[in-house]
Amino acid sequence: VQLQASGGGLVQPGGSLRLSCSTSRSIFAASALAWFRQGPGEQREYVAAISQGGSTNYRDSVKGRFTISRDNARSTMYLQMNNLQPEDTAVYYCNAGDYFLQQGPYWGQGTLVTVSS
Repeated sequence: VQLQASGGGLVQPGGSLRLSCSTSRSIFAASALAWFRQGPGEQREYVAAISQGGSTNYRDSVKGRFTISRDNARSTMYLQMNNLQPEDTAVYYCNAGDYFLQQGPYWGQGTLVTVSS
C-alpha cells in the first residue's frame, strides 16, 4: 500500500501550510487516517487522526491550530496547519489502518516542515 505525502516546506513562525496524503481509492475509503511527526532527535509522535466517518482527534499542542480532513472523492487527506511554531518543525508522516486512534500498518514517505525565521 502506497501513501503519498506532500506539501511540506519552509515557513516563518505564525505561517501556514497544508499537507496532503493520497492513496488508492479502495484503501482510502476503508481506512482510518492519521498524521504523525518526528522532530530532529525526537521520537515519532501522534499529531491528529480522522475516522472513516469523519470523527477527528488532535494532540493537545496542535488543537485550535491544525485541522485534519479527508476528501473521499479525491482519496486525499489533508492537514491544515496554521500559526506554525518552531516546535512544529518535523518530518510529517501520514498513516492508514483499520481503526481510529490506533496506528495503522501503512505509512507515507514523509514530508519535511521547517518553521524558522
